[in-house]
Amino acid sequence: MAEGDATLQPKSLKTYSSALGSADCLAGTFHYDALSQELQWSDEIYALHGYQRGEIVPTVELVYSHKHPDDRDRCHETFAAACVSGGYFCSYHRLIDSRLREHRVLTAGEAVVESGVLQRVDGFILDLTATLHSETERAAREAVEGALGTRSTIEQAKGILMGFLRISSEAAFDLLATHSQHTNIKLASTAADLVELANDPHQIALLDTFVAELQRSMDRRTRKGAAQGG
Repeated sequence: MAEGDATLQPKSLKTYSSALGSADCLAGTFHYDALSQELQWSDEIYALHGYQRGEIVPTVELVYSHKHPDDRDRCHETFAAACVSGGYFCSYHRLIDSRLREHRVLTAGEAVVESGVLQRVDGFILDLTATLHSETERAAREAVEGALGTRSTIEQAKGILMGFLRISSEAAFDLLATHSQHTNIKLASTAADLVELANDPHQIALLDTFVAELQRSMDRRTRKGAAQGG
């Protein structure tokens, strides 16, 4: 099967195809054949890592070498768990390319396990760096996000929502803030719950439900505003 063939597109890529449609985000696919241990990248994945096709041979070891040191163990745990049990996985993390530039990316995919043996992994990587950098943070947001540790968790949650729903950084923050106000749960706690679900390959159904609930909170606010305006 040739690299770039349409048949390489995983189910997860189709599921999140709206996220890959953003002109502001570089996105590409990967395919890992566990039996031959061959890893295939699309041209976009080569570019994201700072290479051109033919410069290097993609390997799982190379992939982990490009993860930010502080995110590497978490990424490995998420991927390893999916490879054992099968199913979908999702991780928001930092990637360091060959020129030592930092990217903030969303990696998602599906591991196929048959009779307890990993067969293949298909997925995509979405680079959210440009979108995150282009968004102007409001002064009020800085006050809400508070300390650096809390801000980091909220940024991760925003990145996940941006990738899933193809929305801006500001819209992602508004979803989190609206849900927090509606449920009287701290914004940081809402963000932490979202990040925890996104990093657990066994919780993809709960993650979908959680994101849907965030959207319902926003819908309720919109309807209430319309009613008051009328």
